[in-house]
Amino acid sequence: MLGPIFATVVALLLLTTFVLKPIFDFFRDPKGLRRYPSMNIFCGLTNLGYIYEAHKPFRSKKLEALHKIHPVIRTGPNALSYGDIRAIKDIYGHGTTCTKDIWYDKLGGTHPHLADVHDKHEHARKRKVLSSAYSLKNLEGWEHKVADKTERFIKGIDKLCTEPLSPHLKRPNPEDLTVDYRMWANFFTLDAIADIGLSERLGFLDAGNDLVTAERMDGTTYTVNYRECLHSTAQAQCGTVWSYDWFPHLITASKVLSSRYRYLWKRSEDWGNIVYHRAMKRFRLYQKGEKFDDFFQALLEDKGGNPNNLPWGEMVAEVSIMMNAGSDTTAIAMNNVMYLLLKNPDCLKKLQEEVDSALEPDEIIAPYDKVKHLPYLRACLDESMRIYPPTTFGLPRRTPPEGCVILGEFIPGETSVSMSSYVAHRDPTIFPDPETFLPSRWLTEDSKQMQYAFQAFSTGARGCIGRNISYLEQTVLLSSVVHRYEFALPHPEWEQERKEVFNLMPGRLPLKASRRGVMVD
Repeated sequence: MLGPIFATVVALLLLTTFVLKPIFDFFRDPKGLRRYPSMNIFCGLTNLGYIYEAHKPFRSKKLEALHKIHPVIRTGPNALSYGDIRAIKDIYGHGTTCTKDIWYDKLGGTHPHLADVHDKHEHARKRKVLSSAYSLKNLEGWEHKVADKTERFIKGIDKLCTEPLSPHLKRPNPEDLTVDYRMWANFFTLDAIADIGLSERLGFLDAGNDLVTAERMDGTTYTVNYRECLHSTAQAQCGTVWSYDWFPHLITASKVLSSRYRYLWKRSEDWGNIVYHRAMKRFRLYQKGEKFDDFFQALLEDKGGNPNNLPWGEMVAEVSIMMNAGSDTTAIAMNNVMYLLLKNPDCLKKLQEEVDSALEPDEIIAPYDKVKHLPYLRACLDESMRIYPPTTFGLPRRTPPEGCVILGEFIPGETSVSMSSYVAHRDPTIFPDPETFLPSRWLTEDSKQMQYAFQAFSTGARGCIGRNISYLEQTVLLSSVVHRYEFALPHPEWEQERKEVFNLMPGRLPLKASRRGVMVD
C-alpha cells in the first residue's frame, strides 16, 4: 500500500519542481525578463533549455544569429545574453558594478583561483600576488624558456617533413599529412607553461605524446594522457553546470545514466590528480631549499623573499588554472592562425615576406625583439582570435543586489548577464565583412574602435592576466615556423571540425610540412 503512495508523492514532487513551478515563475515574472525572447522555447522556463544548447556543437553560432535580430536574448530563467557591443562596458568594464557570476563558484574547488574569485577585494589581493609573475618585464625574462620549446617543436616537425608539394598539385598524398598541428601546438603550450610556471620539463615535444604522471592524495602515482583529461573535464562541466542549484545532482545523474559521462568525470578526477602532482613535485623542491624563477615562486614569496603564506589549497587552485587556461587557449589560437593562413595563402605569403625581412635566412628561432613589433604578424594573430576566439561563450557576470543599468535598461539584481566574444567579433558596424579573414583591417585608423570590441582576452579589471605570455608564445612560434616551413592542408576546401564547450575546441589539423627554400643550414 505504501509503495504506490510513495511513488505518487515522488511523481507529484517531480511534476511540481520541474513543470508546475517553472511555469508559475515564468508567468509571475518577478524580474520582468519575459519581455526578452528566449534562445529556445524552454530557456525562459528552465536552465535545462541551455543545457540542451550546450550539447550542440556550436551554440554561440546560434546565439550570434539570434542577436542579429534581438539585442538581448534570454538564455535561462535568470540569464541574459547581449549582442550589442555597447554592453561590454556595462557588464565587463572597469567601472561595472557586476561581479563574477556564481557559475564560477560552482566550478571552483575548496579555494577559488584568480579567475574564479568574485569578491573584488579578494581578487585585488590575489592579483597583487600574481601580477609580478605575469608582468611583461618578467615574461620577457623567461623568453629563453619559450625559445627552448620552439627549438624542440622545430626538431619534432623537422622529422616529419616530406618533399615540397609540386606546384601543379593541390592535394598532398595522404601519407604525407604527417603533422597534426593542433596536437603539436598543444604540446608546445603545455611544455612552455610547465617550464614557466613550475620549472618542470614535461617533455611532450620530445616524446611526441602527452603521457604524464598523476598523483592521488594517498601518494600513489599513475600515468594518463594530459590533453584527454583536460578536455574531458571541460566537456563534463559544460554539459551540466548551467543549472546551478541542480549541478551536484546532475553530476550524479549523468554518471548513472551515461557511460560517456562516467568516462568524462573519471578523466576529470585524473585532471585533478595531474595538477596535484605538479604542485606537490614543485613544493617538495622548495622544501629542499631550491628556488626557481617561475610562477610558483611568486605564489610562495614576494619580490623581497618574504613568504606569502598562502593556503595550500589556494596554491593548488592557482596551479590548476595556470595549467588549464595558460595552455589550452593559446594552443587553440596557434592552431587557428595557422589554419586561417593556409585557407588564405595571400595572407600567408605577406606574413612570410614580413618575417623573412626581419630574420636572417639561417635563423631558426625567432628572437622576440626582432618580431614582437611586426605589424602584420600581430594583425594575423588578432584577426584569427577575432574570427575564432578561443573562449567563445559569454563569460557570465552577476548584477549587484540592487540591480544595474545595461544598455539603458534597468536589470534587477542577482541576474546573470554576459556577452559572447564570438558575437561581439561579428558586429558588422565594427568589423565589416566579419566572416572574412582580413588581417589588414587591424592596420587601419579604425583599429582603436576594433580593440574596444575585441574580447579574446575579455576586458576590464577581470581581463586575462596571461595575455602577455600568450602573445609571447604565439609570436615566437608563428614567426619561427612560417620562416622555416611550408604547410599544406589535405585539400583547399578542407574544413577543420570545431566543438564548443567553454572553449571552441578544434579537431585535428593534419598538415603536410616541408622545408622552405629560404633556409640555409
